[in-house]
Amino acid sequence: MPTFPSNRQFAFTIFDDTDWSNTDNVGPVYKLLCDLGLRTTKSVWPLACAPGSQFAGSTLQDHQYLSFVRALRDEGFELALHGMRNEDTKRDGIRRALDEFERLIGCLPRSHANHASNRDNLYWGPARLGGRSRRWVYRLANSFRSVPSHGHVEGSTYFWGDLCREHILYVRNFVFDEINLDRIGAAAPYHDSNKPFVNYWFSSCEGHDEATLCRLLSEQNQDQLEAEGGVCIVYTHFANGFVEHGELNSRFASLMRRLAQKNGWFVPVSTLLDYLRERSPDGAIAPSHLANLEIRWLLGKLRMGTT
Repeated sequence: MPTFPSNRQFAFTIFDDTDWSNTDNVGPVYKLLCDLGLRTTKSVWPLACAPGSQFAGSTLQDHQYLSFVRALRDEGFELALHGMRNEDTKRDGIRRALDEFERLIGCLPRSHANHASNRDNLYWGPARLGGRSRRWVYRLANSFRSVPSHGHVEGSTYFWGDLCREHILYVRNFVFDEINLDRIGAAAPYHDSNKPFVNYWFSSCEGHDEATLCRLLSEQNQDQLEAEGGVCIVYTHFANGFVEHGELNSRFASLMRRLAQKNGWFVPVSTLLDYLRERSPDGAIAPSHLANLEIRWLLGKLRMGTT
């Protein structure tokens, strides 16, 4: 059984997708995490939202929200990138967004997750997959909402692959309905030589909204994670049902308090990935292993419709 720093038995963290976030609907969540000693990762948008989108939320351009996320940073939470804003951003805007992140937060982001179907996404949609047949299945299943990503396409007005490779270490890819990524061989960050503009990809556990996350973190699953000495990196949207009318969901709060009492290593995503990367510093992944992860993710996506 692997051991983690300070002789912790398992590792747990969360990557919070910033969609719909504001201080009211995520503030109580982070107060709970802070009080429990859990340190996680919150993504942000550096640029103001474009109007008329199905996605919205506060950004670093909102003074109150900026003060809120700066306070999280000072408490030891990681701030990550979720694209530049809620809609497509061209290269000049991407440069400005990265500059804004550094100016307002004090450093550049170490981790990033693509947003929805933005054209500036890196290796998104069918480009996430390496096999021709798997790409074909993905296109068939997503034909009604498939938008090509060009963040990795040199010559595109949305290209920023070189900036990602220079500044960002980890990019989120596959999400699995699984409490322990180590059990399915998906814990360690990896480099895919066919996607050279991303230094390392990382996988995560499905916790899309309050109900999904509470199922993932059931008492039985928590005990399994602990017994297996596993790794759990939850991908969620804290703005999606965790706080209603100013009150934190009681089931979520109870599960987090229970988890925090266990002998876990509760650190931000990049801190955990740095540690896991020590197992394989070059991030090499066997083609057969990557193909198995792609197939597992694709089957789960077809079943659940998640990203």
